Amino acid sequence: MSRIVRCAVVLSFLLSGSAEAQEPAPQPPPPEARGGRAAQGVRPAELAAMLDAWAIVQAQTALQLNDSQYGQFVTRLKRLQETRRRNSQMRNRLLQQVRALVAPGVTPDEAAIRGKLKALRDHDEQTATALRRESEAVDEVLDARQQGLFRLFEERLERQKLDLLMRARDRAARPGPGVKPGGGGAGDR
Repeated sequence: MSRIVRCAVVLSFLLSGSAEAQEPAPQPPPPEARGGRAAQGVRPAELAAMLDAWAIVQAQTALQLNDSQYGQFVTRLKRLQETRRRNSQMRNRLLQQVRALVAPGVTPDEAAIRGKLKALRDHDEQTATALRRESEAVDEVLDARQQGLFRLFEERLERQKLDLLMRARDRAARPGPGVKPGGGGAGDR
């Protein structure tokens, strides 16, 4: 996904908010305030940070956190988010290595493939344990009702992210202004 599309995705996501949200999503800083990088877009790390910050603001409202819960909740949720991101990145790296080993035209190395698949299984098991530990830490701060609301909130957030990505992909696939449906741009006359 190009940087411009990613930036549009983030801005659309942050500005649209959710139908269930009780207060509007925070406004992102203008591109000039982020170092004038509007033309370059948003780096993946910045995108992740924006989404995480947005999730924290939305979670506070959705879970009706009190002041004594908020600080601990934010710290633990950030740790959970970072654990998810770090483990997802590692899993993607392992999958890329498996993909390279089984690519068409590559002579299969059974031992290497088995080794990478074992590494992937081990990683998945370690990830499940780490995520369970981090989720339990978040739950320690919440009462039972808030825990239920948190599970529903996370599910809704994932659906919103997927919906947003689909909309951004659809927008990116549409011809821009001055582009003819047949593929020619404004300068192709």
